[in-house]
Amino acid sequence: MAPGGNRGWLLRLVIAFSFAQGAVSMARPAVSYRALALGADERAIGVIAGVYALLPLFVAVPLGRRTDHGRCAPLLPVGVVLISGGCAMSGLADSLWAMAIWSGVMGLGHLCFVIGAQSLVARQSAPHEQDRNFGHFTIGASLGQLVGPIAAGALIGGRDMAGTSALALLVAGAGGAVALTSLWRIESRTASESGKEQGERVPVRRILRARGVPAGIFISLAVLSATDILTAYLPVVGEHRGIAPSVIGLLLSLRAAATIACRLVLTPLLRLLGRTLLLTVTCLLAALLCAGIALPLPVWALALLLAVLGFCLGVGQPLSMTTVVQAAPDGARSTALALRLTGNRLGQVTAPASAGLIAGLAGVAAPFVILGALLLLSAGVALRAPTRPAGEAEDGGERGGARPALRRKSGI
Repeated sequence: MAPGGNRGWLLRLVIAFSFAQGAVSMARPAVSYRALALGADERAIGVIAGVYALLPLFVAVPLGRRTDHGRCAPLLPVGVVLISGGCAMSGLADSLWAMAIWSGVMGLGHLCFVIGAQSLVARQSAPHEQDRNFGHFTIGASLGQLVGPIAAGALIGGRDMAGTSALALLVAGAGGAVALTSLWRIESRTASESGKEQGERVPVRRILRARGVPAGIFISLAVLSATDILTAYLPVVGEHRGIAPSVIGLLLSLRAAATIACRLVLTPLLRLLGRTLLLTVTCLLAALLCAGIALPLPVWALALLLAVLGFCLGVGQPLSMTTVVQAAPDGARSTALALRLTGNRLGQVTAPASAGLIAGLAGVAAPFVILGALLLLSAGVALRAPTRPAGEAEDGGERGGARPALRRKSGI
């Protein structure tokens, strides 16, 4: 199957990603509630949330290298098994250090799945389809982020917070395993063979020096840090403001629903504003809205704020994927995506830990002000990011002979 052909594989990938991400999105607030029930404070919550991203920091680039020179699909079931196992074992763990370890396993599984899935989208999409296909792919993440917190909120509560949060984690593990049923025949033979035909490895330094790659990495880091801290710390904000876990689950799901709405209309938004302006405006608005969470808003106002914030955050991830893929050197697309994910995980290690420290010193709402500053900086980066790789026409076609050679070589 050539790039741009039948897209049944993309639908199956979105379904699998929905279940895998749903398990993670259900588990993350459940981990926070279970840790609180086991006696954790804000700093401990930050450490546990940070460990989720620690192990992937060391394996992202090797996994990307492997995917550049081989198949993408094998990483997907491995990721699902690690996600489900991490969720279930977090529910069975009875100490904070054990929860931290299994949170790291869950994070490693998520990384494996996402590297394999993003590389698959890059290989099996024509250049002019990448914004659209990455947007559709990330709908799977948003669907998981929509359902996961609602399910967690429905199960967690009452006097036995430790027991109900453990149940939520076990259910998350079972739900994540359903993703395995959608992973049949997801990688075409053409895309698989293209990965084996790559030449010498491109040095990481050369990838990072490619114009557009650092910008895509930083924008993705800022947007994901905002989403991650929202997921991990909104339950803590709710505890301090007397908002029930079920309401917090609905608020997190409302944010995810707005993100889905954004990605469904991403193509017309790109036609209207262009990639650079769209990224800049949405990052700027997200910065203001994140800082607004620090205000003592009523629940209805917080819901409205999170809905608009979710819409704005929906732009950054798919467009940063396309920015990195199209800016990366030939034969290094998966490694560039892995570097982007390394930036994401670096943010997920440092942001929650920093948020825990800031929350302990200045209150639980203070980390959202810091997030606002990070997103404001990402708006400035987006303004300078290239809208397409050098030598590519506005409509996604090619100039000269370089791009056709690339398409034959890498399947993109």
